[in-house]
Amino acid sequence: MILRISAVLPAYNEEGNLPRTIPAVVQTLSQITSDFEVLVVDDGSRDRTAEVAQELAARYPQLRVIRHEANKGYGGALWTGFTSATRDLIFFTDADYQFDIADLHRLIPHIGEYDLVIGYRSPRRDRFVRKLNALGWKLVVHLLFGYTARDVDCAFKLFRREVIEVCPIESRGATFSAELLIKARAAGFCIKEVPVKHLPRTIGSATGARPAVILRAFKELIRFRLTFDRRTLEGSSLRAGRPERSH
Repeated sequence: MILRISAVLPAYNEEGNLPRTIPAVVQTLSQITSDFEVLVVDDGSRDRTAEVAQELAARYPQLRVIRHEANKGYGGALWTGFTSATRDLIFFTDADYQFDIADLHRLIPHIGEYDLVIGYRSPRRDRFVRKLNALGWKLVVHLLFGYTARDVDCAFKLFRREVIEVCPIESRGATFSAELLIKARAAGFCIKEVPVKHLPRTIGSATGARPAVILRAFKELIRFRLTFDRRTLEGSSLRAGRPERSH
């Protein structure tokens, strides 16, 4: 059976990384399937991200570029990509070239048995402060919702389209990945965690540690906790006609 895959890459000020990331994504997907697309979502970048992406699209016909005129946030870029994707499987990673895209080969063998196959960075190649912030965030998420994932925000995930059809995500900031996984578990979807290689950022700067980003994430997390009703999702994927899978 030919796998049909949409790869979604949110990008904010990544003009220097796209020329490395896109060829790697195309090459890896070409090794896996002949039916794929790559979607770069430029989230209101202030540099030449959109122009560079369009130049790459002229070279790679599988590439589509979607542009937000104004910055909507990490989750907003992902949601645009997910809802614009046309294939049965959705893979997403960041455009910053901090992952070895070839590790997608590690995820693919599990997608027949599981609904989501998610990476965890092993080891994580970030500065100590970012690692500390990530640990604190994970502990808060687990405290509020129970176990979610070993690496909640790892931007290397592969899942079936039906996951987002059953679990619409409302967060548009950094809470997006946590909400996705929490809702997927509540709906009964099966998740497999796989170690993936993490690379140090060599071009550009990360935005996840900015105070405004962190504050927005906690506001979204608290709002999500106050409104989340697990009972509305429990078993919803089965009621939607999805065959039951073993955990």
